[in-house]
Amino acid sequence: MTGRLRTDRLLLRPWRDTDLAPFAALNADPEVMRHFPAPLTRTESDALAHRLADGIDTRGWGLWALETVRDGEFIGFTGLSPVGFDAHFTPAVEIGWRLARTAWGRGHATEAARAALAFASDELGLEEVVSFTATGNARSRAVMARLGMTRTPHDDFTHPSLPPGHPLRPHVLYRLQLR
Repeated sequence: MTGRLRTDRLLLRPWRDTDLAPFAALNADPEVMRHFPAPLTRTESDALAHRLADGIDTRGWGLWALETVRDGEFIGFTGLSPVGFDAHFTPAVEIGWRLARTAWGRGHATEAARAALAFASDELGLEEVVSFTATGNARSRAVMARLGMTRTPHDDFTHPSLPPGHPLRPHVLYRLQLR
């Protein structure tokens, strides 16, 4: 297994201490965090980065820091993560991403996710990968569709980490068969 993946324009790599400040800025942006319960404080963001780094250290894969090859700019994360809650589709491995607003609209999420999917298939031998988001997250749903993932409405679910009545609780589930 590898700790990093590369595409023509992007590097998916282990986390560095220098990622913490731009990651905190990304997580504090209300537009980036629109489909999450709330923007993160610096302390919450740093804790998340450390959890993501620990996942890569433990498994050899995970939600990698994402940077541009051209200039080494940190633009967010993309990668794979075991789903951390019980649902009708678990156990499962999720593909996910979160990018700074300045990186939106350039195809980075799709490009990086394709590299992660190839890794999931070729290196991990996974048969299926899932992705999910709040129903109103059109941007992420578009990436899922570009990746060839499909949604069956009966798979949709209410996120167990959010309280009843929360507007982000209804989630859509997309699946991609790798084998």
